[in-house]
Amino acid sequence: MAIILLTIALPLTFLPSCNGDKNDSIEVFFDPQTTATFLRTNVNTLISDSGRTQSRMTTPKWLMFQKASEPYWYFPEGVYLEQFDSLFNVESSFKADNAYFYERRNLWEANGNVDMTNLKGERFRTSQIFWDRQNKTIYSDSFVHISRGDMNRAGIGFRSNDNLTSWAFYDASGLFPFETQRKTNVSDSIPLTDSVTLE
Repeated sequence: MAIILLTIALPLTFLPSCNGDKNDSIEVFFDPQTTATFLRTNVNTLISDSGRTQSRMTTPKWLMFQKASEPYWYFPEGVYLEQFDSLFNVESSFKADNAYFYERRNLWEANGNVDMTNLKGERFRTSQIFWDRQNKTIYSDSFVHISRGDMNRAGIGFRSNDNLTSWAFYDASGLFPFETQRKTNVSDSIPLTDSVTLE
């Protein structure tokens, strides 16, 4: 019993010395634009909107900046997204070296080696693209290359619906497949003709 009382009495004798008037404080600088409020690694998650699962996201690192003037997510080590229809069929997918998601505008910005596909099997490659989920559009001012089988098209300035099934270039150029055939009943001075196939 005396040992228990002694162990209680000893800490109480030190209490007055901790109650001094001196207050030490440390100033911490917090920049909401560059300081992450959330960090998650090795992410594989489903994203829902209005109660319906619309997409899947996979990324090695996910940072959130919730206190920034425009809250955003940042994926510094790349991101992969798949968008589903109502039956969970993959309508489109894209991956990029890094990406941002601006919460208030519901806008994705993908950078680096951006590689996207749609339900038709068309592949879209560019260095930067934006996906406006609110207005259901995908667009880019960069060079975009589109391929499917033997079809190759390219241009600068691109706009599409959000599942990449209806798209157009602002400044189109491209490489188109063509067949070389020998004409019949024509002089040998013009032996070949080129026919261009546009899909």
